[in-house]
Amino acid sequence: MFTTTNSTIGFIGLGNMGSGMTKNLQLAGFNMVLNDVRREAAESFIENGATWADTPAEVARLSDVVITMLPTPKHVDLVGLGANGILSGMRDGGYWVDMSTSVPEVLEIARANSWERGLHIFDAPVSGMSVGASTGMLQIFAGCNDDEFAMMRDVFHAMGDAQKVLQVGAPGTGYAVKLAINQLWFSHLVATTEVLAVGVKAGVNLEVLRQSLIASPANSNFVENDVLSVLQNGDYDEGFAIALACKDLGLHTELARSLNVPVEMSSLVEQIFRRAKAQYGDLAGEMTPVRLYEDLIRQALRIEVSV
Repeated sequence: MFTTTNSTIGFIGLGNMGSGMTKNLQLAGFNMVLNDVRREAAESFIENGATWADTPAEVARLSDVVITMLPTPKHVDLVGLGANGILSGMRDGGYWVDMSTSVPEVLEIARANSWERGLHIFDAPVSGMSVGASTGMLQIFAGCNDDEFAMMRDVFHAMGDAQKVLQVGAPGTGYAVKLAINQLWFSHLVATTEVLAVGVKAGVNLEVLRQSLIASPANSNFVENDVLSVLQNGDYDEGFAIALACKDLGLHTELARSLNVPVEMSSLVEQIFRRAKAQYGDLAGEMTPVRLYEDLIRQALRIEVSV
């Protein structure tokens, strides 16, 4: 088992999610080796004892396990299999755990190119947004065998809620679970916003309508909790850009296509998100599709917050 007394963790990708995950690994006591396209993203961790590595290969050479948290499958492929990539630096029998939102093909290629070296390469994507990453309360969905899951338990628990660190099946199934979660959450966003917009235009008080939905069989965690960031604060969550949301929706559609499963509704939700991205820009928040409906009804969907 990788523990704080015997292990060095390499972490590549110090963005909104990766920086919070790295912080909690360091607070737990793990030795850290870091790499990112921006060295400045690692400065605070280096000040607290982390080591900087100039390439992913060097990260792998200096670490017992390498974790990647990257924007797209293309980045995972480049960092893992490219020149000076992780595979070129990994010790035989080493661990590479990709916690990005990606697709199985990338790691399948990595495993195929290194099967004789006894490497442990698998997916463990996360859910919980940047808040969960910062607080160490992420959900983690590991696609790996029992022994690999046991080896990573302390590492995962340093970043996630122990009750929500799950082994979900063979390699690739973690990616599938994460894409399913994102697709359903984004679908909730579109469906909820549509009914709220219609209800408000019909003259129903917005909070009365929301409470009616909560009291009904149509309730969901999105209606009860997640939508409040917009309704109370006008916060469309710029911590996760809509360009990344569109990427995730596209990956889910591609996965469905590769499995010959028709996903008409998922495809429609993806197009609504892409419309919002085109209208408000790549860096707009992941909940920006709400603005499409607000613009259509010429009214912001807001509820008064009592103080």
